[in-house]
Amino acid sequence: MGGGHGERLGAEWQEHRPAVFGVAYRLLGSVADAEDVVQDVWLRAAAADLGDVDDLRAWLVTVAARRSYDILKSARVQRESYFGPWLPEPLLTGPDAAEPVLVDESVGSAMLLIMEELSPPERVALVLHDVFGLEFARIAEVLGGSVPAARKLASRARHRVAEARGSAPDVPRAELDRLVFAFRAAYETGDLAALVELMHPDAVYLTDGGGQVSAARVPIVGGQRIAEVLLRVGRRWRADRIDIVEIGGEPALVLHREGGIHSVDTFGFADGRIVAYRRVLNPRKLAHLKAVTSE
Repeated sequence: MGGGHGERLGAEWQEHRPAVFGVAYRLLGSVADAEDVVQDVWLRAAAADLGDVDDLRAWLVTVAARRSYDILKSARVQRESYFGPWLPEPLLTGPDAAEPVLVDESVGSAMLLIMEELSPPERVALVLHDVFGLEFARIAEVLGGSVPAARKLASRARHRVAEARGSAPDVPRAELDRLVFAFRAAYETGDLAALVELMHPDAVYLTDGGGQVSAARVPIVGGQRIAEVLLRVGRRWRADRIDIVEIGGEPALVLHREGGIHSVDTFGFADGRIVAYRRVLNPRKLAHLKAVTSE
């Protein structure tokens, strides 16, 4: 690697690393896989002649997207046989993050679950164009197709995401914080009536144990039932402490038990109530959090 090339990459890498990680995480829903992609991109960039590269960020994002696309196509097969519900790996953001993270709605658990229903080409086209602003010529290069085809994939993905999201208005951050604080207080005190009041009657509870720990293999539906299940499980596996952190740009809970992280809980809200409760229990998806959430 020549001196000029090394100086340029060294000077700009830290600036662009959040984008490289960001595209990989949005496409894969896995912190561990995204970190592997970042390492692959760094090695590729270090070995490449970047003298003719006008837009280094776009070049790096394109390389990350191509590698992620290859992983995503194989991951789809693995997830079809995943034990129980699949949830994305929790991504610490805000003041809790170990390093800068590009945050928008596309890193939230709800959006990642919606994008999980897209085909790999649709997901790539949507993320690269709508989140990272890449031209369709680059997207077509990643996907190995034409520009019109890439444009059509992004449009179709955008339409499917809009349908899945519905017309529910965005909830102000202060309201999200209030609801999560209220939930934690009710959960810690075992207040069933307060929990039921916070839950939407049609709320859905998903638990991801990945076959590694005990977890419900099917969704639990109904605010009353969810509240009862949460308190019953909470009495059996009592948390030593429950922290409120930021996951994917939104307030979430980290439950600590017996010196380690027991689970990470994220929420979906509508009409001032919890409509989705998601609990990641799979220890493989929590390993990366231990160092940054321990006191």
